[in-house]
Amino acid sequence: MLAQQRRQAILERVRRTGGARVAELVRDLGVSDMTIRRDLEVLANRGLIEKVHGGATATGAGSTEEPGFAAKSMRQQTEKDAIARHAARLVQPGGAVALSAGTTTWALAHHLVEVPELTVITNSVQVADVFHRAGRSDQTVVLVGGVRTPSDALVGPVAVAAIRSLNVDTLMLGIHGMSPRAGFTTPNLLEAETDRELVAAARQLVVLADHTKWGIVGISTIARLDQAHVVVSDTGLPDEARAELSEHIGELILADPARDREPGRRIPAP
Repeated sequence: MLAQQRRQAILERVRRTGGARVAELVRDLGVSDMTIRRDLEVLANRGLIEKVHGGATATGAGSTEEPGFAAKSMRQQTEKDAIARHAARLVQPGGAVALSAGTTTWALAHHLVEVPELTVITNSVQVADVFHRAGRSDQTVVLVGGVRTPSDALVGPVAVAAIRSLNVDTLMLGIHGMSPRAGFTTPNLLEAETDRELVAAARQLVVLADHTKWGIVGISTIARLDQAHVVVSDTGLPDEARAELSEHIGELILADPARDREPGRRIPAP
């Protein structure tokens, strides 16, 4: 592959997915780490991408950028489903669990419909709809009110007031990004406030985040890394992230999308 063809391939991936990591590009394009870094430098100098630690993001992608639910649901589908199946094993029948908004928690909801006598608290329209469609009489689903965001979360004072009076066993938290400095973050200020109330309401915090979330920083912090009891990610998580998370959290679970994929199962499109 010629240098120009390789750079075009990198640019297309960054624009399609919102970002790319050096390690992934090295693996997929079959060239050296130094070659990829030079390619990223060339593309960044042309103003086509923005270089970040360990990779690149699409130009204009900032701490307040918030993709819509449908767009996010197309990203890392295999990883999200593997993460969801591992996270579902942490939920016991008869318990009370909160699910924040997000496409990974939405994938989790498709597995939790199999857990009997579950009480679910959520600020996600999409998550609530999964349980509604399942129609189980032994499950109770509470959808808090609020203002709807592009990611189909209900946020703001109404949601905060409703959540403040609740107590749950576990919060399954979907996030926009995570980093050592900023912790777990979101690009939406009101959603951050609502998610912080969910964190406060739960005895256990489980964060669901595929490997692409590492190094991404949204404008507002939901929780510090050391507030998470468990982080469920996937085997694409870089070594530096594994070391950092293992130092701060109680348990790091890495789902293997290649091995953990359930034959014949496909999460339906939203």
